[in-house]
Amino acid sequence: MKGINITYDPFLETEVIEIIHAEYVDGFRIHLWFNDGKEHVVDFTPFLEKARNSALKKYRAVREFNKFKLVYGNLDWNDYEMCFPVADLHEGKI
Repeated sequence: MKGINITYDPFLETEVIEIIHAEYVDGFRIHLWFNDGKEHVVDFTPFLEKARNSALKKYRAVREFNKFKLVYGNLDWNDYEMCFPVADLHEGKI
């Protein structure tokens, strides 16, 4: 009878990264805190300046941009009309 060989693969155990707190800073910048202790300010200006989708253009107005919510660990505008992968926000790349 042969034994069972079990190999531990650390890549299979991945922590789900979530945003635990978000605060509007100014302009189109939001300070984000993540459940792994990381925090930084993400500037959405370059993304919004390049946005061609008419549904997203309205977020170039600060009063609309400010209406974000934190839903299930991610930023959400108007029921996911505008949202970003949490991994990208974690890296500060959008």
